[in-house]
Amino acid sequence: MCFTMMQATIRASFEEAARTLQAFLDDPSCVEGVEKFARAAHETLQRGGLLMACGNGGSMCDAMHFAEEWTGRFRSDRSPLPAVAFSDPSHLTCIANDFGFDEVFARLVTAYGKEGDTLVVMSTSGHSPNILRALETAKDKGITTVGLLGKGGGKALPLVDIPILVPLATTSDRIQEIHIKALHIAIESVERALFPSNYDG
Repeated sequence: MCFTMMQATIRASFEEAARTLQAFLDDPSCVEGVEKFARAAHETLQRGGLLMACGNGGSMCDAMHFAEEWTGRFRSDRSPLPAVAFSDPSHLTCIANDFGFDEVFARLVTAYGKEGDTLVVMSTSGHSPNILRALETAKDKGITTVGLLGKGGGKALPLVDIPILVPLATTSDRIQEIHIKALHIAIESVERALFPSNYDG
C-alpha cells in the first residue's frame, strides 16, 4: 500500500468513527441510556454499593479501564470508589476449568454482588453466553444491569435494565470506541455530582 492510499484509509476510518458518534448523538435513546447509566452508578455509590464490570477480549479491557477510573482517579484527586472488573486470570481460569467458560462471570456476580449493586456488561454482539449468564444471575440477585452493546444488542438486549446500543457501526472496533466514550462520560457525570469541587473554576 502506497503512502497516499494509507493516508486515505486512515482519513476514511476517522470519518467513519465520526459518523458513528454522530449517529449515537442523534439517537435520543442513546444519550438517555448514558444518563440512566450515570444515575444508576451514582445511586449505587451513594448507598455504599459496588460497581461491577465484565466483558470478553477488548471489552474486558474496557471493563478494567472502567473499574480503575473509580478506584484510582479520573480528573482530579478524590476518595476511591468501589468498583471491580471481573478480569483476574486465576479466578477466571479456575471457574472455567471447574464449571465451564459460560460461568466465569456469573460465579463472580454471585460471589461479590448484592441487591442494589450495579453490573455493567460490555458485548459488541450481545450473544456471549458468559455475559448472558451474568445478566441472568444479576437479575436473580436484584442487581441493576447496564448493557453496552452493538449489532442490535443480540440476546443480551432484553436482559439488561439499561441498554446502551451503538447504532450504525457493524464492526467491533467502532462499537468499542463508543463504549469507552459512554464509560468515561458516565464516570465524569457521577464524579461531578459526588465531588463538585473537582470541577469548580
